[in-house]
Amino acid sequence: MPKGKKRKHSIHGASTPYANANKRSNIDRGSFLGSNLISPNTRVGQHFLKNPAIVKAIVSKASIKPTDVVLEVGPGTGNMTMPLLEASKSVIGVECDPRMIRELLKRVEGTCLEHKLKIIQGDAIKTAFPFFDVCVANIPYQISSPLVFKLLAHRPMFRCAVIMFQEEFALRLTARPGESLYCRLSVNTQLLAKVDQLLKVGKNNFRPPPKVESRVVRIELRNPPPPVNFTEWDGMIRLLFNRKNKTLRSVLNTKSTIKLLEQNRNTYLSLHSNHNIDSEIKIEDILEQVVGSESAWAGKRASKLSLDDFLEILAEFNKRGVHFA
Repeated sequence: MPKGKKRKHSIHGASTPYANANKRSNIDRGSFLGSNLISPNTRVGQHFLKNPAIVKAIVSKASIKPTDVVLEVGPGTGNMTMPLLEASKSVIGVECDPRMIRELLKRVEGTCLEHKLKIIQGDAIKTAFPFFDVCVANIPYQISSPLVFKLLAHRPMFRCAVIMFQEEFALRLTARPGESLYCRLSVNTQLLAKVDQLLKVGKNNFRPPPKVESRVVRIELRNPPPPVNFTEWDGMIRLLFNRKNKTLRSVLNTKSTIKLLEQNRNTYLSLHSNHNIDSEIKIEDILEQVVGSESAWAGKRASKLSLDDFLEILAEFNKRGVHFA
């Protein structure tokens, strides 16, 4: 790259685990891996996807248009970035490792793809994402949950995200009521998005092989989003899934939960004058009405309830002035 046009990237502090790693590798721009000898840092979850057939499948499943801006979280040395650049208008890579950034910039230097690549150096969870149409990522698995919720909350809405996850995490995203993997993550994700399992990826497709199997999923935000206060929704779901195999009544009928709901209700009633709400009724009595032995939800457990069930339960509590946030 000519002097004076060299790209500059701010490094988020010298405490990054890669701050002192300055070795250059002899990467061949024309090959997929070639002589790429840069060492992945497995302590922070780096595992390079080395199978070009899997990369091709992921890019294909993302259905990228020539007018699309693609966000790639953790591009690494660019094995997936290169075909993404070829298929899209531009690619924005969010990468925390300066070694990877150097390798990726070398890979596009002097090519017709160079002007289509932008790098943001930083932690993907702490970094504000710019506008994008499609997200594609092979991520460190320890950031799976916070990344999913960050994407679910991202505005303006994007068309889809195609992401590699640890297999168990991926299966939790689409787990159904009654299944062992059905959890708070399942319910929250399915409230806000449609998730499809795309393909299973074996350990040997990575360098070095991880200890777990992987899966690629496609996430599409529900548009328009459901008319639910997500903070309150998550407050209820968090409580109910804290002991998902206990009855709703036993989970909610504890001193700490009753105190929380009572405080929330008093706050709500002080801010809203709703003549249809009996302000004198006790929280214990409301719990009995909604999830007690004579209610429609008597004996029900969170592990067996559907999305619609949870929405109905929340509406019943709200109708009585009870809120979870």
